Amino acid sequence: MHPSPPSPQHLANHRERVDALRIAVGKGLAGRTRITLEIGSGHGHYLTGFASAHPERFCVGIDLLLDRYERSERKRSRASLENLVFFRADAADFLTVLPPETEIEDVLVLFPDPWPKRRHHKNRLIQTGFLTRLARHVRLGGRLYFRTDDAAYFAASRATVGAHPAWQFETSAHPWPFELPTVFQQRAASYDSWIARRVVRLS
Repeated sequence: MHPSPPSPQHLANHRERVDALRIAVGKGLAGRTRITLEIGSGHGHYLTGFASAHPERFCVGIDLLLDRYERSERKRSRASLENLVFFRADAADFLTVLPPETEIEDVLVLFPDPWPKRRHHKNRLIQTGFLTRLARHVRLGGRLYFRTDDAAYFAASRATVGAHPAWQFETSAHPWPFELPTVFQQRAASYDSWIARRVVRLS
């Protein structure tokens, strides 16, 4: 049984949100041509620390939940970081409105929702189509950093990335860019990480 197509009202509401996001991103990036992106930035704890430790980078965090976005913004404001901005956004919508001249330097995905039930696997972030869309914005040599405490998602994500022509796994010797335990990492009994590098230009 296939899901019902979205209603005209749903589509109109989505277009309105995307249009508003496009304006917000245009203002927030202010002509920046290279960014470091965290997808699912939660309460902004990790990316605020990252931006503070890397003042040479312009950092962008996105999360769909309003409470998380607001808490992230408060952290950014208290830290007075001019190289950090947060948006309330879905990853696909953010890539849609990202200005074509803006290149993603690196991407961080830390403890995303694993959607453990098989019928929900289609909602996982690391999918072939998403990796293709992401690759069109990430610079050649840019890296995707992924960490999860869900063993099944870790295995599935490695299989998906390993089969994608635009990405190649780094060796275990490549360093993690910045260590600051997130709330999820602090709660996790164990976790696994991989790093993939953008290797070829897509047509």
